[in-house]
Amino acid sequence: MLSDIDICRTTSLSSIHDIALRAGLLPEEFHSQGKHKAKVSLNCLKRLSKKASGKLVVVTAITPTPLGEGKTVTTVGLAQGIAQLSHSVMACIRQPSMGPVFGVKGGAAGGGYSQVAPMEELNLHLTGDIHAVTAAHNLAAAAIDARIYHEQRNGYEDFTARSGLKALKIDPKRVVWKRVMDHNDRALRMVTVGQNDLGKTINGFERQDGFDISAASELMAILALSSDLKDLRQRIGRVVVAYSMEGEPITAEDLQVAGAMAVSMRDAIEPTLMQTLEGVPTLIHAGPFANIAHGNSSIIADNIATHLADYTVTEGGFGSDMGFEKACNIKAQVSGKAPDCAVIVATLRGLKANSGLYDLKPGQAIPDSLFEDDEKALEAGFANLKWHIENVAKYGVPAVVAINRFPQDSEKELAQLKAMVEALPNNVEVALSEGFSKGGEGTLELASKVIKQCEHESQFTPLYTFSQTTEEKLMAVAEVGYGASSVTLSYQARNQLEEYQKQGFDNLAVCLAKTPLSISTEGSLKGAPSQFNVPIRELKLCAGAGFIYALCGNVMTMPGLPEKPAFMNLDLDDDGNIIGLS
Repeated sequence: MLSDIDICRTTSLSSIHDIALRAGLLPEEFHSQGKHKAKVSLNCLKRLSKKASGKLVVVTAITPTPLGEGKTVTTVGLAQGIAQLSHSVMACIRQPSMGPVFGVKGGAAGGGYSQVAPMEELNLHLTGDIHAVTAAHNLAAAAIDARIYHEQRNGYEDFTARSGLKALKIDPKRVVWKRVMDHNDRALRMVTVGQNDLGKTINGFERQDGFDISAASELMAILALSSDLKDLRQRIGRVVVAYSMEGEPITAEDLQVAGAMAVSMRDAIEPTLMQTLEGVPTLIHAGPFANIAHGNSSIIADNIATHLADYTVTEGGFGSDMGFEKACNIKAQVSGKAPDCAVIVATLRGLKANSGLYDLKPGQAIPDSLFEDDEKALEAGFANLKWHIENVAKYGVPAVVAINRFPQDSEKELAQLKAMVEALPNNVEVALSEGFSKGGEGTLELASKVIKQCEHESQFTPLYTFSQTTEEKLMAVAEVGYGASSVTLSYQARNQLEEYQKQGFDNLAVCLAKTPLSISTEGSLKGAPSQFNVPIRELKLCAGAGFIYALCGNVMTMPGLPEKPAFMNLDLDDDGNIIGLS
């Protein structure tokens, strides 16, 4: 079988103009960015709002392993399968971050015969939305340090007299807006800014700072959760960037930088239209990670797609305890559009890896024993799939288990896994998925079962409402959602919780940032752990995005590069073509 990039390059693609018209857009509602991608104008929503909304399918998965479960492959393959059944369909996925592309994960366009094309354009820069988020975020960071410098160098009264501006009196020790970049760079997690030569202050006043990856920026979450440009602008204005000497929150609006930040992101609010290898229109928009953010593509992309097509297939990052939980408790409650069906992706090798009988690490070779029949490991790992099936059922969403098939998979084990799912009391369907090797033809069974499940009326029920207290919402996700026995807030987190309550921020959603490698907050706990504690070390207010961000365990908001990062495989051939991208 050809490599992913060779499959993509040897596939004849339609012009993006034809894809847009086929999707139902008018010529004035999109503008091409080259031959195979286009920006979609939000003006189309005014026309499309009169149309009925189609079905929304969210693809999720078992607890991920270093092997990869094929969630994006399944998302793309399923959309192609639905199209082959003569239904109008669109896919919506997140924009890949350069961090994982050059780090461990590699590209995020899907793979085989189920990928978004051209895959190198999707994986590398695309139309620059992540760069726009980075620029807008760092503009605010620069504005903060500039304001501290100008207010403090000759005192607040002098600053007001010179500038005509009210002194904000920013507390340098309580600046909560870090800088960001779209690469994995552990050395920047903690930095010192404003260093000067002895006796000088020309570079500003020295303070401790740090970097997050751009996907963790609150602006990325705002981009994904905004309904239109006006909403984006208002949300940016509400972002709390620092606190004053008196302990009062200081917003981007107070800093008078919110308007310029919105200007920097004006074009980023438009989703990018691309296509799958079989010509299914696909919207790419926003890129929040699910372990350190809410892990779903944008509400705007969903709104456009569900009003253009009968079926929209999107995905939530990592397992159902991560992206799907946040799709239901955050995204659906903001958008008012709940999932009509969930697809839970599972693999034989992923379930065996979740048995706890294997110690797999990113970058290591897959042991041959993982492809051999191992009834004990499969049964032990099945507990993880069963947990995710039951987790989806908590939200009242009909589900289909997609067994993503690999060439080395045993027919005996595939039949065994299918029988185990069918024996469960839940009203869940199961189907083999061969989108990687066969494209849409390999997902026809899955597509027909998803369509069948979409016919059932969803009894959608989120785990909490925004009117509950922040502590109640944290407990709902941890105890009802994860199955934990308790939640423990650090001294710092407890103080932050009380402060946010006093400041009137108790009516926001909660976004728990934890390891994706376990249902718990400990990556080493495999399978379906229960009766564990969820430690919350810190709370971060994201008033613009509309949630309070809880850091659980030792999760990092700036990833690091592994010993053998993916960028080592990337290069250009003699003709200038990219090689080594997958």
